[in-house]
Amino acid sequence: MTAKRLWLPDVLRGAALVNMLAYHALYDWVYVFGHTGGWYDIWSPGCHIWQQYICWSFILLSGFSFPLARRPLKNGLVVAGCAVVLTVVTVGFMPSESIWFGVLHLNAAAVLLTCLVRPWLQKCPAGLGLAVCAALFALTNQIPEGYLGFETLRLCALPGTWYATNLFWLGLPDLTRFASADYFPLVPWLFLFWCGYFLAGIWHPKRGPAPVPLRPLAAVGWHTLLVYMLHQPVIYGALWLWHATR
Repeated sequence: MTAKRLWLPDVLRGAALVNMLAYHALYDWVYVFGHTGGWYDIWSPGCHIWQQYICWSFILLSGFSFPLARRPLKNGLVVAGCAVVLTVVTVGFMPSESIWFGVLHLNAAAVLLTCLVRPWLQKCPAGLGLAVCAALFALTNQIPEGYLGFETLRLCALPGTWYATNLFWLGLPDLTRFASADYFPLVPWLFLFWCGYFLAGIWHPKRGPAPVPLRPLAAVGWHTLLVYMLHQPVIYGALWLWHATR
């Protein structure tokens, strides 16, 4: 089976997963269990870049994998089910860390939407599609914060009335009454997913087993959804047990 896989995307996905495990372990240590964070501060530029690298990697690679999937509709439905479980568990057991539209919700919605519009996407040249989606992602990057622009570059503010109905899943949250511990709305992140989709038409990495030193990362990246669903309960449980036994 490994002879048929694209080993480099698996390795990149595995690297993002390892970084996610470290990032979330530190998040739980500091913000859930109340320890001093030292250099770890989610509002600092360094942690923000780290977090963005992780989510960009997952979303881009998810979009890249879409055209290669045999059953994308089934995959999208499975991820949607996992996203519902994640919301139910966080709302029920960790309400302060509730997740209403996180990266799993985005991934499921992006896959299902792409299944619907795939005939139109296929008509677009890959290079042009990649450029347009990258530009749209940059332009709409801060729409959930109320303005057009990328990161701290604010081009113009958007009307407050757009946010009154709290369409958080779309990217128009009412921040006075909406909060999600993990938040990745369709705008702007669907455009990054489609960047990955069009990238698959340009970049064609080799198939086969990964080089021996990279095989552990490839193995982790091969089981992304399983690792994602299990990592927080395992990390939280290990930290809780450590506290309970001290």
